[in-house]
Amino acid sequence: MTCDNLQTIEKNIAQAAVQSGRTTQSVQLVAVSKRKDIEVIKQAVSCGQRVFGENYLQEAELKITTLKNKNLCWHFIGHLQSNKARLAAELFDVIETVDRIKIARALDRHATAQNKELRIFVQVNIGREKQKHGVLPEDAENLLKLINQETQLKILGLMGMPPHTSDPGASRSYFRDIKKLSNQLAQKKVFADNNDVQLSMGMSADYTIAIEEGATLVRVGTALFGRRE
Repeated sequence: MTCDNLQTIEKNIAQAAVQSGRTTQSVQLVAVSKRKDIEVIKQAVSCGQRVFGENYLQEAELKITTLKNKNLCWHFIGHLQSNKARLAAELFDVIETVDRIKIARALDRHATAQNKELRIFVQVNIGREKQKHGVLPEDAENLLKLINQETQLKILGLMGMPPHTSDPGASRSYFRDIKKLSNQLAQKKVFADNNDVQLSMGMSADYTIAIEEGATLVRVGTALFGRRE
């Protein structure tokens, strides 16, 4: 089932990319494997999936250390506390949820100690929701500048989640806002590559819409693995 689902998702990604005037290779699928066991991940790997996203550090540690597959790329996509930064920097290749300078400093300190180049996204609270993490759009520029000034972290781009809704189309305006913000910030030269800013946005219900609005990474779990227990 995972292979069939993966094939369907990859086809949808390709169609959305082409319809928006981009190449299929311009969009990367992050398979959200939280709450899924190692055998399910192994099946996805056997189907060709190489990039996985995890929300919980202890769960991820067991999976990453058990699999020991250097060909896989692991993204941390959950909320990160500064006292867990050492483990996050050790386990993950990319941290998608940096939303304050304290976390950036901690990640940088531990990555430097490990002689590791750590790639990050800055998480933006594009819907201004009190229950969600992320820097407010008007504060993003200052945070990005501080990260550049004080750390060696490689800022790939922005990550965001629109407000939850039963209508996937309602997410489109938020995706457009993230894309617009990324363009404005690229003019300030705050990303690692200001000509190729990455945007992590879109999940199982709305990933094709996100791609149409500029997503370069989509985080898909339920549509790939089925509902979590």
